[in-house]
Amino acid sequence: MLGIVAYALGAMYSPGPVNLLGLNIGINGQAKKSVGFCLGVGTAMLVYLLVLGWMGAAWIDDEALIVVSALGCGYIVYLASKIARSSVDISEPDNAPRLVNYRNGLVMQLLNPKAIVATLPITTLQFPAADIQGLSLVVWAFGLAMLAAGAPGSYILIGSAVGSRIKSPAIIKGFNWLMAGLLVAVALSIGVEHVWLPLTARS
Repeated sequence: MLGIVAYALGAMYSPGPVNLLGLNIGINGQAKKSVGFCLGVGTAMLVYLLVLGWMGAAWIDDEALIVVSALGCGYIVYLASKIARSSVDISEPDNAPRLVNYRNGLVMQLLNPKAIVATLPITTLQFPAADIQGLSLVVWAFGLAMLAAGAPGSYILIGSAVGSRIKSPAIIKGFNWLMAGLLVAVALSIGVEHVWLPLTARS
């Protein structure tokens, strides 16, 4: 049981597109509005844990993972462009990129290959090994989904603590560009690992 929690913490709280976006949300002073975003992330993980827990890995075959990965790359780049193009005015926090909502958290995590890759070992190996099924699977899925919602939340809090000490709009704008660049790099990495290499391996 502890192994499941330890694995989930390591997989969910390591840097990734959703957590990087959470850091940016905190830097831009939107921590108080970020509950919906975190709930969206948690809901997406709940969906994966329940569906894969009941149906197994057969639901996510190689073809489906390639499609989800490609869509995820596009969505990450789209959000990165919103961050890079956002205006910055410290006196007006509402000018920060409007990424703090339930839909963005849900869609980004559903299209995040890292979420699928993190969930598969739990649902196909660890749950069966611990004889977690039926009602107990639902309970575990809700608990792990809450952990997942807390992952971007922790990055948002860190970003908020850092952002509250930054007084220069130019620094925040530079940080936005840095985060946008990191998100694009993550998208490219996902694209190469989960889209390009599997496709070229077939030819």
